[in-house]
Amino acid sequence: MFEEFVLAASTDTLETAARADAADVVEFRMDLASDPLDQLAAYEGVLPLIVTNRAAWEGGEADGKDRYDALSEAVDHPSVVAVDIELAALTGTLPADGSTDAATAQSRASALRSQAREAGVEVIASVHDFEATPVVDELVDLLATATAAGDVGKLATTARDRGDALAMLHATNQATAAGHRVATMCMGEPGRHTRAVAPVYGSVIGYAPVVAAEATAPGQYPLDTLRRLVDDLRGAAETGNRPETER
Repeated sequence: MFEEFVLAASTDTLETAARADAADVVEFRMDLASDPLDQLAAYEGVLPLIVTNRAAWEGGEADGKDRYDALSEAVDHPSVVAVDIELAALTGTLPADGSTDAATAQSRASALRSQAREAGVEVIASVHDFEATPVVDELVDLLATATAAGDVGKLATTARDRGDALAMLHATNQATAAGHRVATMCMGEPGRHTRAVAPVYGSVIGYAPVVAAEATAPGQYPLDTLRRLVDDLRGAAETGNRPETER
């Protein structure tokens, strides 16, 4: 699924997926959804699905072990092509706040990964840093660890300045050159442009909300805007011409 760039339209309401004409796939945010398994059972849309049930300790709203049960049921749905699992759960390195048992989380996450692969569903091992962007070498190491744990390594950090954005692009280029499949972006206004530019350097997944007012991360572009920007920039990079938006 992720051999080429894929634009994911994020939503917590699968009924809105029909409005995601510019997308290649829908990211279903189960942690934000009402009755997510019922929505999934009723889904008859054309676009394939990435299922995400983001843990509270990773910026989402899912708590407890039930989130693994929900994802386990979701990966058997015929429209699901990928499942997002936090790298910290897969490696047993959860925040030491006492809210979640790391060993149990690792066991459940690993079992989910095995189930997904048996079902032909790809695993996105994800990392989110809402505070900062590490230096390039640390970013590259994180991406290598994530791609070893999953089929795609997703890394979203917070850019405080353009130097952070450049670090992410540099790391994306290095990881791609090393043969890793990665999805990278910086959150926040200083790094917003990385969502459009990172695919030029090899990022294979971009995220944008189906409904612009319902963005799930800081700095997300509207879906149609990100589609246009990515297509223009990738096309310009391939032909050596300036994108249409700069003419």
